[in-house]
Order: sequence, then C-alpha cells, then structure tokens
Amino acid sequence: MKEIEADEFLKRSREFPVVDTRSPAEFASGHIPGAVNLPLFENSERKIIGTLYKQQGKKEAIKAGLRITGPKMLGFIEKVESLRSQNVLVHCWRGGMRSQSMAWLLELYGFDVWIMKGGYKAYRNALLEFFKNPPQLRVITGSTGSMKTVLLKKLREMDEQVVDLEALANHPGSSFGNQVSTGQPSTEQFQNDLFADFFSLDPDRPVWLEDESFSIGKVHLVEGLYRNMQLSPHYLVLLSREKRIDVLLSEYGQIPKDKLVQAVQGIAKKLGKNLANQAIECVHNDKLAEAVEIILNYYDRAYSKGIQKKQDLVLGPFHLNVENMEETAGKLINYRK
Repeated sequence: MKEIEADEFLKRSREFPVVDTRSPAEFASGHIPGAVNLPLFENSERKIIGTLYKQQGKKEAIKAGLRITGPKMLGFIEKVESLRSQNVLVHCWRGGMRSQSMAWLLELYGFDVWIMKGGYKAYRNALLEFFKNPPQLRVITGSTGSMKTVLLKKLREMDEQVVDLEALANHPGSSFGNQVSTGQPSTEQFQNDLFADFFSLDPDRPVWLEDESFSIGKVHLVEGLYRNMQLSPHYLVLLSREKRIDVLLSEYGQIPKDKLVQAVQGIAKKLGKNLANQAIECVHNDKLAEAVEIILNYYDRAYSKGIQKKQDLVLGPFHLNVENMEETAGKLINYRK
C-alpha cells in the first residue's frame, strides 16, 4: 500500500474507485462524490470500539475490532471485486487504522491500494484551501426571473466552463424555491460536490457562476468561494419586468395554492404585512400574475440594494434576447475577451 496526498488521491479518483471505510453515519454526513461506502464498523459498532479505546485502551479496542471485522472480510473483498478495478483508493477519517486495515486486507488479496494521507479530514482541508484561491470567476447577476440559469446552460453548450450552484444545491433559491425542491444534500455534501465540479475543470480558464447568497435554501457555500465571488466581475443581465413575471409564472405557477401561500408567508416580514396579505389574496383568487407583481416589490428592492454595494464590479448591462439566448451568451463571452 502507498500513502498519497489528498490532491493526488483526487486525481487518481478520476480513474479508480474510492472506498470509504468510515461508518454509514459519517458517510451520509458527507463523502467524496462517487465513493463507495465499505464501513469497517457500523454506527453502533464504531461507538463500542470508541468507548473501549477510551476506557480500556488500544489493545482491547483492537481485539474487539477484530472480533467484529473478522466475519466481514470475505464480504469486503467481494464488494471491492465487484468494482472491477485492480487499483483501489482507500480512506477513513484521519488515514488511521480503519483505512490501514482495509488496505492491508485488499493488498493481501492482490489489489493495488493507495491510502489518502490524513484521510477525509485532509480532503476537507484541501477543499477549504482550494476555494481560498479558485480559478477566475465570472458571475452572472440580474433581478429575480432574469433567466440566469438558462443563460448558464447556454454558456455550457458553447463550451464555456460553468458550475451550476442551484443544481448542486437542488434548490432554485428564494422562499418559493423551498416549495419545488425535492430535498437538499447536507451542506458538507453540497460543498464536496461543488469541489468535485471545480476540480474537474481547467484551472487556467474562467468559471461562470450565478450570483447567489451565501445560503441556497438550507445549504451554505464554502466561505472562500463566496468571498471570491463577491470580488469577481458581475455580468448584469436585464429582462423586462413583464417578461420576468412570465418566467416566474412558468417556473412556479404550477405549485399548489397552499404552498404558494406558505412561500409568501416566508417573506411576509420583509414584504410587509399589507403587501403579503394582498399577494395571498391574489393567489386564492387565481390572480397569480398580480401576486408575482406584488412579490417582486420585495425581491427587486433587495436585489437593488445588494448590487449597489458591488457597483464597481458590474459589467454591462446585457439585454437578454429570449428568442436567441446564444446571442446574449456570445455577448458575455466576447465582452470577457
């Protein structure tokens, strides 16, 4: 077995399977995208071993660990065989006994094994360090309903490097996004997925992102990335209020009334009691366009306040051609060049 640093481990993970020997609970909290969980100990077993280690020492913990893992060894080998790779990458939390034990078994059987030095903790440290100085960022900004996500997809089709934060968060943002999201990953997993996306890109080429708050639904951006986004060029895209209302109706108009009301209630304090009540009444009376018009009072005001703080970074504006998004995307690309 060979120990390698986290960055080399991640490079090799593009070719070879990653085996995560941590407990299922640790794995569920956050893991390297694509990794296979092969826990040396189940959640309850890990707790037993940890208690023994603290109360009776290392040797007793090792004996108990051997009693637990002994019957599992054949299953471990068969699971790794099913991955159909002679080369295997293994890690645990700190690169200690769990990964070392699994690597020993797999190597004894005949696999070529690499262990991540420092384990998953080192991976998370590498993630945080990476986002302190990410590739050049290009941020697309614009009022709610300005089709920024559609524009990002068009940029990707035109061979630009794009990271879709809302797709990774499984949440389109805002109180209304809560009503259409089918469930979000943990913040830790979201950040891991984000790191994987960035790590797969060319670091010498810029990356396009959508302007976002630090939180997208219930998950949070990596602080280093968010900080760098706030210091990066912002490409301002404009779409008429009338067309933005149409966009928002197409995105959220099919949400059941009770959930729309719940979304309005989620921003009632910021919208104001009277306007919130007016919007809710419009929802109940199937006057959704009027409800959106009212709600945009809050979102447009909040956006205007936020973008003014970054006015020196704003480029454009770029007027969206809804019938030809490629034309708008081309303008952004050419302006950058």
